Amino acid sequence: MIKQELKKIRTLLHRRFYLSKSGEKDIVEKFHKFFYDAYLFESGWQNVKWMGETIMKCPFDLIVYQEIIFEKQPNIIIETGTQYGGSALFMANICDLIGRGEVITVDKKVWGNPKKHDRITHLNGSSTDPDIFKTISSKIKPGDSVMVVLDSDHTEKHVLKELELYAPLVTRNQYCIVEDTNINGHPVEPDFGAGPHEAVTKFLKTTNEFHIDKEREKFL
Repeated sequence: MIKQELKKIRTLLHRRFYLSKSGEKDIVEKFHKFFYDAYLFESGWQNVKWMGETIMKCPFDLIVYQEIIFEKQPNIIIETGTQYGGSALFMANICDLIGRGEVITVDKKVWGNPKKHDRITHLNGSSTDPDIFKTISSKIKPGDSVMVVLDSDHTEKHVLKELELYAPLVTRNQYCIVEDTNINGHPVEPDFGAGPHEAVTKFLKTTNEFHIDKEREKFL
């Protein structure tokens, strides 16, 4: 009943602003492109900091991240793609607030000097390296609630390999978050080539253990 009423309200808003569903999508995509490309002017998502550390994420996404961590209360968050360490620190700080959880983050390259935190374990290497994967897997104990964030090499081949490795570690009712599914024309960087979006599409055809949670896209 509530969803039906919300649909009615949305329809009224469309009429008020002379929008069709395609018109709404067009506005969202134009804003998305404008916000994403702001990095060309040293602005936008590449100029976001958390506690002084470069985080390189959309603030809308960070709000959703903290909602997920608070609601799902993971014991372990696995992050591939550390970069400057800002996102690992952000998630560790949210874990501080809820009083549980640790972050295991891995990257082939050390970007600057990521801030140390008792809840963060930094690993140096490729996320798909068998030894790295073995090290990460060994830190998961029976009964742990595990969440995964994939944000390293964005080529389709690499992301698909990460999904094959790390998705099975995600525990029931937890999340596997694949970053940058917006590239390769979805709607930004149309010349990137097959990337995360294509990898997710292929992966979902091989399993019924995961589905895309559209409710987390509330910020359009």
